[in-house]
Amino acid sequence: MKSYAKRLFRHFDFPLFFTYLVLCLFGLVMVYSSSMVWAVNRYGWEPDYFFNQQLVSVIIAAFAFFFTAFLPYKLYRKKYFMMVSVAIMLVLLFLVHFIGFGGEVGSQSWINLPVGSIQPSELAKIVMIIYFAGVLANKYDAGTINSINTAIAPPVIILGIAVGSVMMETDIGATFIIIATSVCVMATSGINIKTFGKLSLFVAIILVFVGIVLFFAWDSVMTGSRMGRFTAYRDPFKYITGSGLQIVNGYIAIGAGGLFGLGLGNSVQKMGYLPEPHTDFIMAIVSEEFGVFGTILVIGGLGFLVVRAFWIALTTKDPHARMLASGVGALIGIQTFINLGGVTGLIPLTGVTLPFISYGGTSIILLSLALGILMNISMFTRYEKNK
Repeated sequence: MKSYAKRLFRHFDFPLFFTYLVLCLFGLVMVYSSSMVWAVNRYGWEPDYFFNQQLVSVIIAAFAFFFTAFLPYKLYRKKYFMMVSVAIMLVLLFLVHFIGFGGEVGSQSWINLPVGSIQPSELAKIVMIIYFAGVLANKYDAGTINSINTAIAPPVIILGIAVGSVMMETDIGATFIIIATSVCVMATSGINIKTFGKLSLFVAIILVFVGIVLFFAWDSVMTGSRMGRFTAYRDPFKYITGSGLQIVNGYIAIGAGGLFGLGLGNSVQKMGYLPEPHTDFIMAIVSEEFGVFGTILVIGGLGFLVVRAFWIALTTKDPHARMLASGVGALIGIQTFINLGGVTGLIPLTGVTLPFISYGGTSIILLSLALGILMNISMFTRYEKNK
């Protein structure tokens, strides 16, 4: 094992690691800056409460990153590993509806544990990438990648169960991310266009069925707060005292930052005007305090991780590695788009965190774990080329 780690470390992807490190450290600074007033005024806690929580999460995330960075990625296609991972995911997704808690009436997204809380939908994003890549890689090697019954149906059924459970949490953002990343993995698996067309038809039928269910259960699913997100999306200034408050104050923060920003700690909107500024709207505070340059730093760093992931996927000869790398890249890219789209009003708000920047322990730990997998693929690909 020591010899294996030493050989891999010679090919350590330092640009990938340093980008990840800078984003995590910058995220820590911004969590402290954006949350200190909110922690005191809203909850009566110490100003560094959220920072301390996030610091613990970042330390755990670093261990998760290095653990998966030196764990052979080929392990993820082992049948027992995939079965255990899927089983844990489904159990947690099932339990969240009975012992979970959330921020809205009828919404349960977290499971409270003695050591903290966990959000099963975040775990589902990673597990579905691993499961799809493992199953499709095995079928690719067996020459049955285009078989609907043996290659496509099993992962799609598991995806349907996972998505159904997350939809019951009414977590629309996580639902879209899970589906989109799974489709991305499948698109890079090597299946032919005809099979992909049949799959698309099958998914379309499922979406029609989901639409019918939503139509009849509209009143229970679309609560006042969720409906407010769509009305605020159309015209946030019309609902500035209600559902449009967060979006409008986000606009004010972005506009106030200008080119160079007001300076670290000098945000006005975090003084109680912008609700929960350290979570999904943290980018508005980044823009207010650091201006365009701070925004470019964050978007550029996240963009580099996405481009790096797809570059690794293109340069590896292993179909399994290609699917894992593209899945990780798609996950970071899609989640970033949904977060920034909500902040800028491009799409309705979903409450999705900004990767490595927003406050959230489960998110940063599992994203670090996924990035560690990408690091392992990068090192192993380089090692194979040199050998």
